[in-house]
Amino acid sequence: MAAPIDFWFDFASPYGYLASLQVEQVAARGNRAVRWRPMLLGVVFKTTGAVPLMRKPLHGDYLRRDVPRFARLIGAPLTWPEVAPIGALAACRAFYWLEGRDPEQAKRFAQAVYHAHWGMGRDMGPVEAVAGVAVGVGVDPAELTEAVQRPEVKDRLRAVNEEAQAAGVFGSPFIVVDGEPFWGADRLDQVARWLETGGW
Repeated sequence: MAAPIDFWFDFASPYGYLASLQVEQVAARGNRAVRWRPMLLGVVFKTTGAVPLMRKPLHGDYLRRDVPRFARLIGAPLTWPEVAPIGALAACRAFYWLEGRDPEQAKRFAQAVYHAHWGMGRDMGPVEAVAGVAVGVGVDPAELTEAVQRPEVKDRLRAVNEEAQAAGVFGSPFIVVDGEPFWGADRLDQVARWLETGGW
């Protein structure tokens, strides 16, 4: 199998959520695996000077209309969270701690966090909420709560955020196929075509 595609995202991103529900199927049709890469857009925004889309005048109003429409189009569950955007520090740290032990469990965890936040409308910022969701994928909540405070876990996330910027990532979702970047959930059709044809 060819190299996996990198799926960069922030748990705070509704478009990342919508892409997360489709990216595995798109990759599978191209005989690729997906490497899930949660990161913190807030770190990138310090470089780009951007702000969360939902906080931008006009843009935020459009997003609140577009995301539910997009969700209806693909049949995705969506409950707008009372707290949005969240700070996804705990969720990201927990992901990379889990990935070091079991990448498939880490992926299931990421999917569960996304579903809880955007599918069910839960605030997934607090570590207690993250630990609660992790129970559903077989993770001990007390162990996770302790693990996200370990220096090596914090360092891992810092390194990932630096890697994201080095790869040119500035938004969520951001999908990279053999070095070719695609920004946005609405680019998944192009990703599929790229995988099918080898590029253009």
